[in-house]
Amino acid sequence: MMRDPGRLSLVTSCIAGALLVALTISRPGMAAEIEGVRFADRVRSGDVTLRLSCTGLLRYKIFIKAYVAALYVGDGVAADDVMADVPKRLELSYFWSIGAADFRKVGDEILKRNVDERTFATLQPRLERINAWYRDVKPGDRYSLTYLPETGTQLALNDTQLGVVAGPDFAKAYFRIWLGDQPIDANLRDQLLDCHRNAAEERPRTLLSLGAGSGAG
Repeated sequence: MMRDPGRLSLVTSCIAGALLVALTISRPGMAAEIEGVRFADRVRSGDVTLRLSCTGLLRYKIFIKAYVAALYVGDGVAADDVMADVPKRLELSYFWSIGAADFRKVGDEILKRNVDERTFATLQPRLERINAWYRDVKPGDRYSLTYLPETGTQLALNDTQLGVVAGPDFAKAYFRIWLGDQPIDANLRDQLLDCHRNAAEERPRTLLSLGAGSGAG
């Protein structure tokens, strides 16, 4: 049966375009823009290069956009291994003014949900140290939390270092505030950890829908 060359060309172009979009979504190490906020594809911390893995948006009471976040991991680190003792970084860019006391209060509350009482007590002195470094933020400010195994967990505001907390045990616990079993927001956690898997799952559905609409002419 003869097929319309023009139609075949259109279908081929659509499939090629869909593939390009899917690859752009799932490919690590590419710069990203979310809600008008841009995150670099790679950042340097000391001698370590970290690549952008996933981004996400936290909404407050469904409708209010609170902040956007980006998760970075060290070169060669798989997204599934982010909670291991590996280089990682979270960047949080805010849409609203938030007081330093709120960071301390909420951080403590979420951390308590993700570790047992003994672990929390062990971490308490270092938790008080990092809590003392938090500052009020205004729209457009950006906190970063960077962990390097040989250095510790660094807190910075707008690229100005506020302090470093030593210990892999502290990093393992503290990153659970955003990435743990009971994080500050499960949707944000899933965006930061599952974007590669979600893109891979979306790809065959996209191609299937295009193929279904390209029947014989």
